[in-house]
Amino acid sequence: MTGTAPQRTDGEGVDGGVGLTAFLVAAARAIETYRDDSLAQDTYAEHFVRAAPACADWPVRIQQVPEGDGNPLWGRFARYFGLRTRVLDDFLLRSVRTGPRQVVLLGAGLDTRAFRLDWPSGCEVFEVDRAGVLEFKHQVLTDLAATPKVKRVTVPVDLRADWVGALTSVGFDPAAPSLWLAEGLLFYLPGPAETYLVDTVDRLTTEGSALAFEAKLEKDLMLYRDSPIYTATREQTGIDLLHLFDKGPRPDSAGDLTAKGWSTSMYTPFDFTRRHGRGPLPETNDALEGNRWVFAYKSRP
Repeated sequence: MTGTAPQRTDGEGVDGGVGLTAFLVAAARAIETYRDDSLAQDTYAEHFVRAAPACADWPVRIQQVPEGDGNPLWGRFARYFGLRTRVLDDFLLRSVRTGPRQVVLLGAGLDTRAFRLDWPSGCEVFEVDRAGVLEFKHQVLTDLAATPKVKRVTVPVDLRADWVGALTSVGFDPAAPSLWLAEGLLFYLPGPAETYLVDTVDRLTTEGSALAFEAKLEKDLMLYRDSPIYTATREQTGIDLLHLFDKGPRPDSAGDLTAKGWSTSMYTPFDFTRRHGRGPLPETNDALEGNRWVFAYKSRP
């Protein structure tokens, strides 16, 4: 897939399909926020969950879960999302201190980093996602009288459409260093679409830019269909993640970036669990064992 982005869009709403996973992550962030040993704070997250009829009865405190942390979804999996939030928060804040002032959130979903992180002056955060998702988020945040801590620019476009034109039309400058985040996004895309997206980020960036994304390395996702995390997610929320994940072969995006001159590093979530002293550790039949968090830095044009 080269030259142009795939031109396929659909009417998927914020409360269906992949869009519903944004509420799963929001509920996990709400639970993390109110833990005594919280890794990340997102006081807006619970309001998104409560505002959506499809998930209004989901827990937003671990105390609302009868099994507590023994629940594979609201315990272990939610802690995973809390850890991921913290690690990517740290990546963004550490990276903007080195110079880049443009931050692009691809598939931003219900991300509230523009509202909850302390950004250096002069930063801009571009949130790229479908119009319905951004409109829902806008309504909830407006009702809360939330104020961003940074210049925030929403880019209402499907990532399968011309998101590059939409992004540059609202002020993104490819000639200036930038930071990019694809959190919980790429494994929903077909492999060629992931390759196109990563190649496009490379094309839109200059020296001093950085990218973080999440990848899955399993060769056969269905081997984990009966894992506690996926089973609990299906039973307690109706979300079948394995149905939503793309089943095709995954590209080696980290390797592709390295070949293009980026400096890349790859970690398991468990690496950060050990670093922070909180989060999931490996288990038998573990749906998280193929997850990788990749950090890439563009060292030359």
